[in-house]
Amino acid sequence: MRGRNGNLAVIRNTTLDPPAGLYATRGKRWGDFIGSIVTLLILLPFLLLVALVIRLESRGGVLYRQERVGLRGKPFQLLKFRSMVSGAERMGAGVLVERDDPRVTRFGRVIRRLSVDELPQVVNIVRGEMSFIGPRPALPYQVAQYDDTQRGRLLVRPGITGWAQVNGRNAIPWDERIRLDLEYVERIGPRLDLAILARTVPVVFGGGGRIARREYWKRS
Repeated sequence: MRGRNGNLAVIRNTTLDPPAGLYATRGKRWGDFIGSIVTLLILLPFLLLVALVIRLESRGGVLYRQERVGLRGKPFQLLKFRSMVSGAERMGAGVLVERDDPRVTRFGRVIRRLSVDELPQVVNIVRGEMSFIGPRPALPYQVAQYDDTQRGRLLVRPGITGWAQVNGRNAIPWDERIRLDLEYVERIGPRLDLAILARTVPVVFGGGGRIARREYWKRS
C-alpha cells in the first residue's frame, strides 16, 4: 500500500522515534554526498573497466536495477553491476541466489565475492536514496511483512554496509539482522559509523556470509 507521495504506508506505526541530533539529521547526509562524489571520481576508471568486462563476458546490460524501499518507505531503483545472466530473476530460484548458482557468470562470482557489484550504489548515495552506512535496503514484499518494531529500519537511509553486515552479513538469521539494524538506528552516530567502516574491509575480503539463507528471502 502506498501513500499519496508514493511511499509505502509503513512508517506511521513504528514504535521507534526518528534519530535526532545534528549528525543524524544533517551531518551524515552531507558527509555521504561529499564522500560519494569523491569516491566516484577516484573509482571512475575502475568502474569503467568492470563495466567493460561485464559487457564482453555476457549479453545484457552492465547495470542491474531492482526496486527497493528506502527512507520512510520511499521506493527507489537500487543499482548493481550485473553479476548474473540477463533475465536471471525469471529463471531457477528467482530472486534467491544460491551457492554455486549456475546463473552467476564467471566474472560475476569475482565481483560478488569482493562486493564490487555493489559499487554502483554510490550513485544511489549521490541521489540521496542511500547512505554509505545503514540497514541494507529491503524489497517491497519484505517490508510488507514488517511488524511495528521492524518498521524502525526505515527511519534511516539504507546503506551499502551496516552494523548487520559487519556482524555476519546474510549468514545470520533474519531476526538477528533486524535486531542489529534497529540497534544501529538507536545508536546512530559518527563513532559507530567509523567503527563499521573500519570493520567493513576485512569482512568484504574475508568473503563470509555473502550468500543469503533461504529464510532471508521468505521471511524478510
